[in-house]
Amino acid sequence: MADEVKPRRTDEEIVQELLTLLDVEELDADLYRGHRQPGGRGRVFGGQVIAQGLQAAQRSVEDKVAHSLHAYFMRPGNEDHPITYRVVRDFDGGSFANRRVIAMQRGIPILNMTASFQRAEEGLHHQDAMPDVPPPEGLRSEQELRREKIDEIPEAMRPFFLRRRPIEIRPVNPRDWIKPEKAPPIWYSWFRAIAPLPDDPATHRAVLSYASDMSLLGTALLPHGLTWLRPDLQTASLDHAVWLHEPFRADDWLLYATDSPWAGHARGFNRGKIFTRDGRLVASTAQEGLMRLRG
Repeated sequence: MADEVKPRRTDEEIVQELLTLLDVEELDADLYRGHRQPGGRGRVFGGQVIAQGLQAAQRSVEDKVAHSLHAYFMRPGNEDHPITYRVVRDFDGGSFANRRVIAMQRGIPILNMTASFQRAEEGLHHQDAMPDVPPPEGLRSEQELRREKIDEIPEAMRPFFLRRRPIEIRPVNPRDWIKPEKAPPIWYSWFRAIAPLPDDPATHRAVLSYASDMSLLGTALLPHGLTWLRPDLQTASLDHAVWLHEPFRADDWLLYATDSPWAGHARGFNRGKIFTRDGRLVASTAQEGLMRLRG
């Protein structure tokens, strides 16, 4: 009897899978368990750990909104095991609150994160201007660009390379994944969830935090003409920070403008700004990552 062909998942099903992944399960007071990525193998995506940790921290604060998080990756997460999150309530004040989150697998810490929350208030305002780039409608998605190169990808890597993702990315100046050329360390790309998200603002903050880990480290590789497909290149996120400035929707197009002002000593430093289509700067990011060429 022939094997049954699995029906193609809809965009809505893929996004619901992401929402389930980020919806941490409460085990006890301030103790949560993060779901595993269905079909995930090897190392856990860093954005998943950050977003699950933020969700755990947000569950412990009622009258304030997350405005920043700072995370340090200590060990790579393993897709074979769930992740537990311990939330420590370090501070609760009138205007601000602070939470510390420890992510663990099998009793061993893999990430430490602090998150700060603020009660809503008005204040002085200014922001950087949004870069002048083409709108997303005229650009091809990263998925389309990858399909064009699939015959040049090692067969073992093709399923991961073409896996449908809940976040669509449309690069402004696509890079060549197989034969990259050296380029200035500046990268612009549009991104959004591929299907509508719930109206809950905490969910949109978690989804943006998840997606914020998708473009940063690659920016530091641009001046060196490298991508993560090179077998002698070892890369990993070392730390990650997100500042959440303004309300936004992660299922509307957002522009991610990243740059890398420095690299050295097997590390690369990256910065990011996230804008809405109407030019509002809604988030900023920073990350230092390992980028080691093995001899």
